[in-house]
Amino acid sequence: MESFQKNRPDLESRCTYIVNGDNAKCPHNLNIRQKSIKQKIYPNILSLIGDTPLVRINRIGKEAGIKCDLYRIGLRMVEEAEKDGTLKPGDTVIEPTSGNTGIGLALACAVKGYRCIIVMPEKMSKEKVDVLRALGAEIIRTPNSATFDSPESHIGVAHMLKMKIPNSHILDQYRNPYNPIAHYDTTAEEILEACNGKVDMIVAGAGTGGTLTGLSRKLKEKCPNCIVVGVDPDGSILAVPETLNKTGISFYEVEGIGYDFVPTVLDRSLIDRWYKSGDKLSLKLSRKLIKEEGMLCGASSGSAMSCALQACKDFGLKEGQNCVIILPDSVRNYMTKFLSDEWMFDRDFLDLKDSSNAEWWNALPVSRLKIREPVTVSTDTSIKTVLDIMHEKGFDQVPAIGEDGSFKGMATMVSIMAKMSCGSVHAQDLVVKVITDKFRTVRLDDPLSKLSRILEVHNYAVIKFAHEQYDEKLTSKTKPVVFGIISSIDLLDFIIKNKPVENGVGGGGATNGHTKDNGINENMKSVINKGTEALS
Repeated sequence: MESFQKNRPDLESRCTYIVNGDNAKCPHNLNIRQKSIKQKIYPNILSLIGDTPLVRINRIGKEAGIKCDLYRIGLRMVEEAEKDGTLKPGDTVIEPTSGNTGIGLALACAVKGYRCIIVMPEKMSKEKVDVLRALGAEIIRTPNSATFDSPESHIGVAHMLKMKIPNSHILDQYRNPYNPIAHYDTTAEEILEACNGKVDMIVAGAGTGGTLTGLSRKLKEKCPNCIVVGVDPDGSILAVPETLNKTGISFYEVEGIGYDFVPTVLDRSLIDRWYKSGDKLSLKLSRKLIKEEGMLCGASSGSAMSCALQACKDFGLKEGQNCVIILPDSVRNYMTKFLSDEWMFDRDFLDLKDSSNAEWWNALPVSRLKIREPVTVSTDTSIKTVLDIMHEKGFDQVPAIGEDGSFKGMATMVSIMAKMSCGSVHAQDLVVKVITDKFRTVRLDDPLSKLSRILEVHNYAVIKFAHEQYDEKLTSKTKPVVFGIISSIDLLDFIIKNKPVENGVGGGGATNGHTKDNGINENMKSVINKGTEALS
């Protein structure tokens, strides 16, 4: 990892830029945007990067401009690497990314003829992967749980590939000075032109920090009183003061903003105030922007919008003042995620709407099901043994338990098959190598309607709770414990064996906690209704 240590993405910046200072000795190429002249025919698609529109928000907030920004830093980093001789014909571009910068790089590489390898965490959407592959990029996925400085992180894997692939380069959005310069030269100029040189507030999410840094520097020069607002998701550590980051959250669904390290290009001294954003409000507001403003924006756009609304109130912006909000992403990348009611409901971001034809069992708690203790395996069990247990019991999944008795995740037939088929694990390896955290959980007091919605999408749900354990020194630690596993057949069995009566429901059938996926979770309510009618 020597290469990584020399090129850590969180090294202190050596940039000597000072707002309104003497920056004549700046070593970087500045290419200040000139007012564009529309052409009838452009030489290639790269000529259309930039000049993205500034649109007025009419229903959600007044006097708030929306800047829809895409891809420009990818092209700028490639062009500057060509100018200084780093990139040559036949070379390979490697980039660790959450996807959006990767798409910009892949687009530039596709047009210019470079091989492109994108390394991205597993949580990034399928749509981003599809677009990248369509552009000819090769994709490598890394675990969500990997910290940025671990060998298996997207950054660590990218540096490993660079050492192994001849004539390969990491343009490195986290350290590349042309990341913020692209926004200083072009995005900020476009905003100033659209607002006639008057910007009272700028709001942008922080990913690498290039957008915030570039915009802040130019706008502080041209509009000294402009308020710069940084948006950082709960679970990230970019905001200051540091107390803002103590949320107890480690994972967040919103993509493209937030990190577990402070990127070199992010100049936090320029940010007047930081706001934290939560998944639920961010994603619901992204949907609202689509529905009420017709803006087909991505998830982090909701984060920026929610914080902008609060910032306008906090700073007392009045009618006639301009607040510009950066929307850096398109809904195209999230068609199967926050745009889906099922996906939102599955993560408790969307409440189940009241229905006049609600089923009699909807409001009953999960605890009404009779759930036996699940069969479990320890994390030091071999994959072969786990498969034998699954075969003997007729299960498709079993919980994996660590040495301390805590629930570590699920060993599933799907996850084992996926990793064995590509040769990343073998039968004698420990099952800990294939356990997955991609499962849905319910509480015993959750309504069966929630369980039903989960089972329409997933093969099973896990009942999990936190167990607080004390030692002799009266120090406590909380560990997750699995209570049971519920599948479609368990819920169906309960409903069919119980008939509604005036004062409630009778007893229920016992469940075994594990079943195979037999397709029963599709059109769940239709199947249940037919089964109930047959017994009537």
